[in-house]
Amino acid sequence: MKFIDLFAGLGGFHLALEKLGHKCVFASEIISELRELYQTNHGMECSGDINAIKIKDIPKHDILCAGFPCQPFSQAGFQRGFEDEKSGNFFYKIMEILEHHKPEFVFLENVPNLKTHDGGKTYEIIHTTLETLYDVREDIISPHYFGIPHIVLVFILLED
Repeated sequence: MKFIDLFAGLGGFHLALEKLGHKCVFASEIISELRELYQTNHGMECSGDINAIKIKDIPKHDILCAGFPCQPFSQAGFQRGFEDEKSGNFFYKIMEILEHHKPEFVFLENVPNLKTHDGGKTYEIIHTTLETLYDVREDIISPHYFGIPHIVLVFILLED
């Protein structure tokens, strides 16, 4: 299957899906140093700011992966949520891509605090919006299973 890797960082989703035999057809990361490392690590160009990319220019894909920025929802951040002008609205960009391309599977990753941010309102908006297109399943994954430094909230979306 073909996948895209949004807010790609160093390419954790890329590494996992490639090991499972899938092919990355597009990646996007706003931080230039991470884009360079992504290209070094995965041998493919990583585009910049997803907001500057036309959705129709993103290749057809079966899986969308996105570790969208957690700072607006994190206890360590300012918790401005969707009101964070810098990175609080990226969820809506993901939804635009999903509505246009309609991939069969979606993997979204964020901090566990997303579930309780703004008294649970942020999570409810995200969950309800995703349910318009997908059967939503989520889990909070502990780092001791994978040797990673923090706990993450993972959404797994299946086409309705």
